[in-house]
Amino acid sequence: MVTKQERRTKIKYRVRNKISGTPERPRMTVFRSNKQIYVQLIEDVNGRTLAAASSLGLETMPKKEQAAKVGELIAQKAQEAGIQTVVFDRNGYLYHGRVKELADAARKGGLKF
Repeated sequence: MVTKQERRTKIKYRVRNKISGTPERPRMTVFRSNKQIYVQLIEDVNGRTLAAASSLGLETMPKKEQAAKVGELIAQKAQEAGIQTVVFDRNGYLYHGRVKELADAARKGGLKF
C-alpha cells in the first residue's frame, strides 16, 4: 500500500521533471506543513533562492488567510527583486485549499504564472 507521503513524492518528481526555474522566470515552490506554509522563488540554473516568505508569526489567523497573506508577501518581494513571471510548482500538493489561496493572492499581487 502506498502512503500519502509516497504518493505526494511521486507526484512531486513527475511535476519537477517537466518544469524548471530560469533567471527570467524562476520556479515558485510551495511547502505546506500542518501548521505553516512556505514559498520560495528558486532559480534552478544556479541553484539560488531569490525570495522566500512563510506564515511564521501569523498563527493567530486561520490557515487559508495565512496562505493568502504569504501569497501577497511573496508577490511583493518578487516585485522588489524585479520578477514579474514565475513557474508555479505545487510540490505534489493538490491545487486546492491553502495552495490555491496562496497562488490566487500572488496573482492579485502582480505575479504572472
